[in-house]
Amino acid sequence: MQEKDTYRTIEAPSNEGLYKDRGSKFLGYAFPLKREEDVKEIIQELKEMHFKARHWCYAWQLGKEQNAISYRVNDDGEPNNSAGQPIYGQILSKEVTDILVVVVRYFGGTKLGVGGLINAYKNAAELTLNTSKIIERTVDIRLALIFDYPHMNKVMRIIKERNLKIDRQKMEMNCEMEVLVRKNEALAVENAFENLRCLKIERI
Repeated sequence: MQEKDTYRTIEAPSNEGLYKDRGSKFLGYAFPLKREEDVKEIIQELKEMHFKARHWCYAWQLGKEQNAISYRVNDDGEPNNSAGQPIYGQILSKEVTDILVVVVRYFGGTKLGVGGLINAYKNAAELTLNTSKIIERTVDIRLALIFDYPHMNKVMRIIKERNLKIDRQKMEMNCEMEVLVRKNEALAVENAFENLRCLKIERI
């Protein structure tokens, strides 16, 4: 049996999700995420947008396969595990990755207690993810192809037959090309290229 080579993520930033409890407002946002370094900038933009808010709590997850998942949760001054973890729980519940979910809290004057906070952050994150368009994508392997220009037609024939995506190319007498191949099809594609016997191929 082949291992799973697809994952779920969101197509675009979500609409604002709003949850209210005893005067406090919890505004939720979800963003597609490509790298951890982008988190700080997104949080900063939300802080500037909601400069009167009290907390900007979040959770993110990156990685397409189970053995390569990274994530982080942040309570931003709320009691431990009352904000970031409930948000992350919704990311897990929706089975999405490469995503950042942020919940901005405006304090309404009444303390909610840890149980109330857990419920509020969970609901705000859930509402936000429910408004997001979740899509399924394939886990891709990147192959580098190096070949002489006269062999271009043979290489392109396989690329078209296998419906491969060319991600980068340099066309000179000595050509270099990077193609993306669905993980479960990678071995068959590598064999097809190797059978040409006119190029160098490697995974990168």
